Amino acid sequence: MAIRERIHGSTLEVLVELPTAIDRLGQNRKMQIPAKADYAIRALLTLAASDVSVSAEHLALEQELPAKFLGAILSDLRRGGLVTSQRGPEGGFKLAHDADQITIADILRVVSGPMAGVRGMRPETLVYEGDAKYLREVWIAVRGALREVLEHVTLGQVLRGELPDTVTRFTTESDSWVTRTP
Repeated sequence: MAIRERIHGSTLEVLVELPTAIDRLGQNRKMQIPAKADYAIRALLTLAASDVSVSAEHLALEQELPAKFLGAILSDLRRGGLVTSQRGPEGGFKLAHDADQITIADILRVVSGPMAGVRGMRPETLVYEGDAKYLREVWIAVRGALREVLEHVTLGQVLRGELPDTVTRFTTESDSWVTRTP
């Protein structure tokens, strides 16, 4: 199995090449952080930097995000308990919790669902036979690696640039910055 990353538009794609018949046909599967998640995190970072309520229009302009799409994302974030909203002249959006209490994993789960699902299923529920019998352990490890980073990074840390060792240990490796292609 090979893992590679690339930036595609506003989405970080994590490509996971699987050793299967699909791979032999040249159709790689990929895990990606969707634009919706990227936009949600960027909007929440702007809210974290503000002491007052911020309008959706301001968030869209500040981060150069599509306003209509951002509106739907903010609704998801409000339903997920990460932001509050208020109407009126002083209205807008605010973080529902301190920026140091909201992890990147919290945001991803609200806007994208569980991390590291396989074909829409939780990896621990999968059963493989024959030569693939240990593949489930690989998917569990992928989920664990995602959690190791995403559950230990808060909005506050990103905003201040005070990233924990779980992040900096990857970003200081030169190989992490290299895109791998087939």
